Amino acid sequence: MNREILRLAVPNILSNISVPLISSYDTVLMGGLGGGHIAAVGLGAMAFNFVYWNFGFLRMSTTGLTAQAYGKEDEAGQLATLRRAGLLALGISLALVALQYPLAELTHYLLNLRTEQLALVVDYFYVRILAAPAALLQMVLFGWFFGRQNAVFPLVLTVLVNGANMALSYYLVRVLDWGIAGVAWGTVVAQYVGFFLGIFLLLYKYPTYLRSIRMEMLLEITSLRSFFRINRDLFFRTLALTLAFGFFYSRSAAEGGLLLAVNVILLQYLNWMSYGIDGFAYAAESLVGKYSGAQNLKKLKKIIQLTFWWGGGLALFFSSCYFVF
Repeated sequence: MNREILRLAVPNILSNISVPLISSYDTVLMGGLGGGHIAAVGLGAMAFNFVYWNFGFLRMSTTGLTAQAYGKEDEAGQLATLRRAGLLALGISLALVALQYPLAELTHYLLNLRTEQLALVVDYFYVRILAAPAALLQMVLFGWFFGRQNAVFPLVLTVLVNGANMALSYYLVRVLDWGIAGVAWGTVVAQYVGFFLGIFLLLYKYPTYLRSIRMEMLLEITSLRSFFRINRDLFFRTLALTLAFGFFYSRSAAEGGLLLAVNVILLQYLNWMSYGIDGFAYAAESLVGKYSGAQNLKKLKKIIQLTFWWGGGLALFFSSCYFVF
């Protein structure tokens, strides 16, 4: 079972670590423009953590529900989960784009932005929000692939998206001199590249899962109620987490741009650790769902136990490295 865990966790760890790599890379690009730009890109990224992390339930619930249907060998249930989550993600993302102005104002208030930071963060926010449909729909695709016990496609997508993001951001910032807007546009274009590539992989590998499905199955009341209940609980769990990070950024911003810039850099180390450990969390979501759906209680308990030890061991490794160095 350790091999099964690692088969899913290692690709997830590699893909997850590339996420804070982008944030660190953006920080480096902004470093050449001054501490104010570092602080602004950190605040802008935090604003989208408020937005995207809070809707991370789209990936988590899709993984769990798809994995349960996979364990039951219920192909119709896997398809229904993909469609429900996709429709929900599309609706949320379009609402975010439509409500971008009040969202930006709320973000400015929560993050305690100073006058000199406001213009830079606004430039970043109003460009980056355009990526919402691609970003949220990618969460659904990732979750569905994980639920199907496929960690390779998310790895391929993440590496290609982040590679495109880095190349585009470098060109727009260093060559075209677009400043913080260049970082935002690089992210937007890369997200849409990733979404369309994800659709291509879905069509290529799972063409039968895109067949038509009866509307009454999508609206089946018991499954629909369970779907929204799980997503509701995950949303409030994630909201508590993002509010804690938001409070930290807000208080840092209140103390001045230099302290904020320093804390943005320090939080990159926390992100490296958390995204790495999330690799085992993703494996747990996928495998727990699979054995729960298959009603294999013995393997279910074993998977929970083993993923706990693997994740805890990696946390101790990261902590030891930070302590020593």
